[in-house]
Amino acid sequence: MPSAQSTRAVFAMDPVHLPLLFPPPLMSRLRQVVEIDPSFVVRDFTDPAAVSALAGAEVLITGWGCPRLDADVLVAAPRLRTVLHAAGSVRALVGEALWQGGVTVCSAVAGNALPVAEYTLAMILLAGKDTFDQRERFRQTHTYPSPAETAAIGNVGRRVGVIGASRVGRRLLELLKPFDFAVSLYDPYVDTAGAAALGAEPMALEDLLRTSDIVSLHAPDIPETYRMLDRGRLTLIRDGGVLINTSRGALVDPDALTGELLSGRLSAVLDVTEPEPLPVGSPLYNLPNVFLTPHIAGSLGNELERLGRTVVEELERLASGLPPAHEVRHTDLARVA
Repeated sequence: MPSAQSTRAVFAMDPVHLPLLFPPPLMSRLRQVVEIDPSFVVRDFTDPAAVSALAGAEVLITGWGCPRLDADVLVAAPRLRTVLHAAGSVRALVGEALWQGGVTVCSAVAGNALPVAEYTLAMILLAGKDTFDQRERFRQTHTYPSPAETAAIGNVGRRVGVIGASRVGRRLLELLKPFDFAVSLYDPYVDTAGAAALGAEPMALEDLLRTSDIVSLHAPDIPETYRMLDRGRLTLIRDGGVLINTSRGALVDPDALTGELLSGRLSAVLDVTEPEPLPVGSPLYNLPNVFLTPHIAGSLGNELERLGRTVVEELERLASGLPPAHEVRHTDLARVA
């Protein structure tokens, strides 16, 4: 990477995100590393102003709302050497031409994993206390439950099954360690020793579903995981079980899940669905055993600064001649989101 004074960078994203990603102190720090116009953000690579800026750009700092980076971008930006994505997955963003063109791609996906893991931990703890059902009951009856009615509630010894040792899955496993849970892990790429190091008992997927009180999905959205929780596997989850999905709706058969939830046999915490958002008439909006949120588990509000900070730190590493800490390799895409 050229020296800080000569390295030209351009923002490419929806401008609404820029102030939260790079508040003034962080923007100042960024401008000490690269030459960049904080008032200019590309939304359309064919715009004349964008074409002019891209001609000299060596670094693209991208985020949500960035157009796809394909062969035309390489033509417009012949000096481009690095893409730093101030968000999560780059799968839909980076085209084959950039991978083949030797452009280094880095992502703040690790920073985005933390709020998702925090959200999931919170939901696991609330689900174990039967918080959602108790809230509905209390609103209707205005009375406290009897000891007999709460005998099965609590988080001591409750088994949590984590599907996928992704970045989010690993952060969640770390956050679960201080609690009195029994934790299972299904991930075909993690062996027994690796699972133990993460604080979990490795299990086959079917065994995990049969034995877990709470099942949390953290597998990537790749062809091999499409509908991995189909009708047959959903029926394996024990009566009264809770499914938490903060990954992608495509991992679960939506019709089969809706049927299970309508029956009342299972409960669910769904931050992602398929389709997204659900149609207006979906019964999941009103079921008392469904806690539905509008894809908020990932970085929001002041959490976006963490993603911007990851980008700045990556640029500082590159400017110092160090290798990137958050590089995404083309070969990784077969296994990660």
